[in-house]
Amino acid sequence: MPQTPPDRNRTDPQAHPQRLRVAHLNPNAATPFLLRPDGETRAAIADELGVEALPKLEFRGEVRAEGAQGWRLDGRLAARVTQACVVTLKPVRSEISEPVRLRYSPHLAAPEGDEVEMGDETLEPLGAFIDLTAAMIEALALALPPYPRAEGAELAAPEDEPEPAEDTRRPFAGLDKLLKGDG
Repeated sequence: MPQTPPDRNRTDPQAHPQRLRVAHLNPNAATPFLLRPDGETRAAIADELGVEALPKLEFRGEVRAEGAQGWRLDGRLAARVTQACVVTLKPVRSEISEPVRLRYSPHLAAPEGDEVEMGDETLEPLGAFIDLTAAMIEALALALPPYPRAEGAELAAPEDEPEPAEDTRRPFAGLDKLLKGDG
């Protein structure tokens, strides 16, 4: 299992990402991985994703050859997150356990300019490295509950507004007379 050397000044999870050099991967055997970011790194990831806390984060799996030139990542993301309730702003704790599958292809280019997405969200461009940290953060961002709610939190129903009065104006009422020359 590859490990990133500890760095006491590490606050940015992208500063020293856990990456696998593709040229060093064995095409005949799976390469297992396990990422368990330390507290400081989890705090930086939580800040990056806009969540209140990230007390647990683990990403484990394996990378193996797929076809002649591609690679496949199969893993599992496990996390515990605290987000603000969208109604009350009280802390909402969620457990996340998601399978992660990514395919890396050398025949795929990264989106440029106005292109912001790729058609298949499991397909990634293959470069010299497979960045496990980036895959972990992206998987976590996609797995976060979009509208966390505290238990029992409900939006207040809007007050009944009176129905608007029926529009009795008739802007073209005299037009027919005007067109006939009667007006």
